[in-house]
Amino acid sequence: MSQEQVTWTEFAHANWTFRLAATEEGLCYVDAQADEDALGRWADRHFPGRRLMRDDVALAPYAAQLMEYLHGERRTFELPLVLRGTPFQRAVWQALGLIPYGSTASYTDIAQATGNRKAVRAVGGAVGANPLLIVVPCHRVIGKDGSLTGFSSGMELKEYLLALEGVRPALFPAI
Repeated sequence: MSQEQVTWTEFAHANWTFRLAATEEGLCYVDAQADEDALGRWADRHFPGRRLMRDDVALAPYAAQLMEYLHGERRTFELPLVLRGTPFQRAVWQALGLIPYGSTASYTDIAQATGNRKAVRAVGGAVGANPLLIVVPCHRVIGKDGSLTGFSSGMELKEYLLALEGVRPALFPAI
């Protein structure tokens, strides 16, 4: 039995270092956490026994699309994705993918989109577990009252991404 390989790369943009990882099937991880070990811990949970290897060349097409987005040159991604999670998490992530560029949705909206309007807390957990920052646009999820809510890579990045997409900060009450 051959060992599954997960390749990764990183690139800097503004104040953040983005880390990406992919399998042979597609992109499986995008994050901008300051914690350099986050990718390794995530891979241990979702790809046990895998080999984690840096390969900037193999990941260049993925990094290019993310950089185009971060430079305001891309609104959608054309990437094969590998999403590992529970059926509920995958349903939430699919609903996130339906939030248009430049728009936002509340956790309640996402719960309704998954067919379980009372699962708002569970939706919050699934949004927080999203392994594909930006590509699966969890930054577009806000509180029901319009307030900005948590973001695994920090509120500064969430605000930056929403501003990049033209979502006006005036829409968000003071936190």
